Amino acid sequence: MAKMVVLYNTPADKDTFDKHYFEVHIPLAKKLPGLIKYEVSRGSVIPIVQGGPAIYLIGTLYFDDLAAIKKAFASPEGIACAADRKILAPADADVKIYLFDTQEV
Repeated sequence: MAKMVVLYNTPADKDTFDKHYFEVHIPLAKKLPGLIKYEVSRGSVIPIVQGGPAIYLIGTLYFDDLAAIKKAFASPEGIACAADRKILAPADADVKIYLFDTQEV
């Protein structure tokens, strides 16, 4: 399994962010080919180590493997989803995105 983890810094306007994220971005992302599951953090994101910007929301997308993630974001849906992310986090510093394979241990 592979995951895409997206960490959004606290936005200037939380209500506007939430409305767009839940009403526009998630429905768009759920159309990504190969997407298995989409999860978001619920409630506060509590840092264990201090420093850096406050994280407001974490989105986790599940795919079969890294190739499936690359294929999803090369699709028209993926291109649209990536463009829409710029509405939520206009500056690249406002978001961190991690892609990785997982293994059960």
